[in-house]
Amino acid sequence: MKTSVLVVGGGLAGTSAAMFLAWRGVDVILVEKHPGSSPHPRAVGFNARVGELLRSVGLDEELPASRMTKGFGIRRVRAESLVGRKYDETFWSPPAELSDVEYSPTTGVGVAQDRMEPILRDKARALGADIRMSTRMLEFSQDDNGVTAIVQGDGEPYEIKADYLVAADGHRSPIREQLGITRTGRGFMHTSRSVLFRAPLQEYLKDGIGQFVIDDVGFLTTYGDGRWVLMLDDREYTEPELLAKINQAIGRDDLDVEIITTGRWTISASVADQFSHGRIFLAGDAAHTLPPSRGGFGANVGIEDAHNLAWKLAAVLNGESRPELLDTYDAERRPVATLCHQQIFSRNDGHNRDGQPEDAPLYDNYAMHFGLLYRSNAVLGAGPDLPPAQLPEQWNGQPGTRAPHQWIEPGKSTVDLFGRGWVLVADHPQWEEAAERVGVRYERVEQLDAFGLSEKGASLVRPDGYIAWRSTDLPDDPASTLEEAFRTSSARTR
Repeated sequence: MKTSVLVVGGGLAGTSAAMFLAWRGVDVILVEKHPGSSPHPRAVGFNARVGELLRSVGLDEELPASRMTKGFGIRRVRAESLVGRKYDETFWSPPAELSDVEYSPTTGVGVAQDRMEPILRDKARALGADIRMSTRMLEFSQDDNGVTAIVQGDGEPYEIKADYLVAADGHRSPIREQLGITRTGRGFMHTSRSVLFRAPLQEYLKDGIGQFVIDDVGFLTTYGDGRWVLMLDDREYTEPELLAKINQAIGRDDLDVEIITTGRWTISASVADQFSHGRIFLAGDAAHTLPPSRGGFGANVGIEDAHNLAWKLAAVLNGESRPELLDTYDAERRPVATLCHQQIFSRNDGHNRDGQPEDAPLYDNYAMHFGLLYRSNAVLGAGPDLPPAQLPEQWNGQPGTRAPHQWIEPGKSTVDLFGRGWVLVADHPQWEEAAERVGVRYERVEQLDAFGLSEKGASLVRPDGYIAWRSTDLPDDPASTLEEAFRTSSARTR
């Protein structure tokens, strides 16, 4: 059996990789050892940048109505109980000045992981991905021509040959271990128990607080759908003990509480020292284990890994780009994971009980979601002197950053112009002629200020919506200038 890409692991990162690859017309098979999603939701809340990526593949209208309002669930307080006295609110980052800047055409998506994964799986299948649940990879090998994997479902083991393999097989990642890829970071921190339960507690969320550090009990938070999770010390609990802990955390014992499931979690933090090895690429928790935080770095960063990798694999597989383009995956995504690791431990986010906080600059949430900087051979003009993140208005269209959001017409954003292929943004007939000659799509945008352009300037935007290059003015030979920028940043084969 042959395929272009084999994805191992059907969590958020792996399923997203299969979806984004299939959306780009890539033949992809995904194997996942479990029959379905974990009954414990784990992640909840996907940021607006991920909302943009889901919007691009047509998932925006298919998601449940549980959308996150600005700041919902992010506020955290210490409390006697859910109904008791609240005090000592802890901030994810220093309070910033309020801004009227709108950064995205989407909002965050308030859907729990166990409900998001089936949505992504269904979309991936609808787009043509071959999703095989209850199928375990037994062994693999690679050479200069591709990857060979032995997998097994309900029957006998069989072989799959693929051009490339995406390892999204979790934080313990047998693939990463077999490749001998080491990791750097805080490492193991602690182990916690959890109990997932359902109770009618919506009235206690009216003030926007969604996270509660309950004295002498543990950490209580909501999934926004009637389900709550209480994190406890690591020991065995009987069901009556769990119910007593839940009632103590709530502060009353007269409610109908349904215990759904329990869990045991190892909290650790590390980033792989390389995100690729030959024809194999790490994504999601296999590449970076980032503890749960109010930045939402774990799941969101994994989905963005998949999106970054998908367009590059597609470009190489269809012969448009040389394999060297794939080297930019590690160059772009590993620094992001390292920065997220640093930001988690630079903030008062609950994890510093395991060690000293990082002494590092703090970046605004919107900078981390919309203002990350990529430095690689697929970007022209992102020098080492630039910070790793800033607010989009501070970047003002800097190459290596996400193309900014501006409304073009009601319901349509500049963000919606990007995703399928390379796009030249400008508002000048000579740039339109140059784009036609070079073979990139031309989009006339009148609001060029956000891109840092004059009326004679232009920006070349990659298929992932990141700016690869810009010219702030009109050169003597726009077509030749654009052709050189396009050839260099896309590793063009012709």
